[in-house]
Amino acid sequence: MTDRRHFLGAGAALTTSGILGAPARANTPIRLGAVLPFSGGLELFGNQARFGIDLAVAEINAAGGVAGNKFEVIYQDDRTDPKTAVERTTQLIQRDKVLALLGPITSSNRDAMMPAVRRGRTPLLYATNYEGGGCDRYLFCFNTVPNQELEKLLPELNRRAGNSYFMVGSDYVWPQKMFEQAERLIKSSGGTVAGKEFVPFGAKEFTPVIRKIRESGAKVLLKAVPGADGITLIKQAEDFGLMKDVTVGFLGFAETYLGAFGAGKGQNMWVTVPFAASLGDDKVKDFVARVRKAAGSDVPISHYLMTHYNAVRAVAAALARAGKVDQEPLVNALEGLTLDTPTGPSVIGKADHHVTLNMYLARTEGSGLSVVQAMGQISPQAGCPR
Repeated sequence: MTDRRHFLGAGAALTTSGILGAPARANTPIRLGAVLPFSGGLELFGNQARFGIDLAVAEINAAGGVAGNKFEVIYQDDRTDPKTAVERTTQLIQRDKVLALLGPITSSNRDAMMPAVRRGRTPLLYATNYEGGGCDRYLFCFNTVPNQELEKLLPELNRRAGNSYFMVGSDYVWPQKMFEQAERLIKSSGGTVAGKEFVPFGAKEFTPVIRKIRESGAKVLLKAVPGADGITLIKQAEDFGLMKDVTVGFLGFAETYLGAFGAGKGQNMWVTVPFAASLGDDKVKDFVARVRKAAGSDVPISHYLMTHYNAVRAVAAALARAGKVDQEPLVNALEGLTLDTPTGPSVIGKADHHVTLNMYLARTEGSGLSVVQAMGQISPQAGCPR
C-alpha cells in the first residue's frame, strides 16, 4: 500500500484530521501568495495559472483542508515587470506571511524574485516551462526544461518538414537558452540553422522578419515568442502566405493561443507538451470536466493550468508528509515527492527540484491539440551543478 503521507492523488480527498501529526492552530488559514501577470502582455498565462490554482484550492478546502486548516491564496499582479514582481513578492513574504509562493511566468521576474525568496526562506513553486538552471533550495519547478520539450520535437520536425530551421524568439533569457540547445541538437543531427532573430517585447510589425524567413529557404520556423506578440507573428505570417512554405515548431505553446488566431488559422503547428485537454485518458477527462464545471465550458485548458494545479496539490501532499505547517519542513518534504497528476505520477527531484513529466507530441488542429504520440516519462536535464 502506498504511504498516504508520500503520495496524494490528483483528485483524492484530504481528510480534516490526522493528516498532520501535529496540527497547526485550528482554523488558521494556510496562506499562499501568487505573483502572476494579469497585465503587461502575458495575461493569457496568468489567467491559466489562476484557474489551476483556484481549482486545487477549492478541492482541498472542500475536503476539509489540511488538518482542518484551509488554503487561502493572495494574488498579486506582477504586470510582467521584474521590479513590480520583487515589490509584490516582498509584500507577500513580509506583510502577508505566506507559507509559499506560486508564479511568476517570465524567467526575468523569477530571477528578480529569488533574492527575496531566499531571504524570507519561502519556497517558490514555479510552474512555467523555462530554460533550466534555476537551482536553489527554495525553488521548485513543475513544468518543462529544454530537453523535455526539444529532444522529441526536433527529430519529428526533421522527418516531416526538413532539417533547415529559422528561429524567432523574444529577446530575453528563455528563448535565447532554448535556441542554444535547439541549435546544438539540430547541428548534431545534420541540420542547419538558416537564420535567427530576437525581437523586443511589444513588437507589432513582423513583416521584415517574415521576409527573412521566406528568403532563407528554411523549412521549419522554430518560434519562441510568447503572449500577444506570438499571436501577432503567426497572424502576419498567415497573411503573408508563409505558413504554406514552412512548418512551425511552437515552443511554449498553450491551447489559449488558438482562439486568438482566428477561424481556421494557426493549424498544423507542432508542439511537445506535458498535457493536452484532448487526451482520452479517463483521469484527464475527469480533470477537464472539473475545470469546466469550476471555470466555465469556454475556458481553454492548457498545461499551464495543470502545472499550477499540480503545484498547489504538491504543497498539500508535502505538508501531509512533513507533519507540520512550516516553511523548512515543507521544503524538505517537497524534495523527492511523488505526486499523482492528471497525466500520471510526477516525481520532484530530491536534488534539483525539477519534475519528471509524461510528455506528448501534438499538432494544432481545429480549436485544440491533436496528440500524435505519447512519449512517456522524460526526466529533466535541469542544468544544476553536479
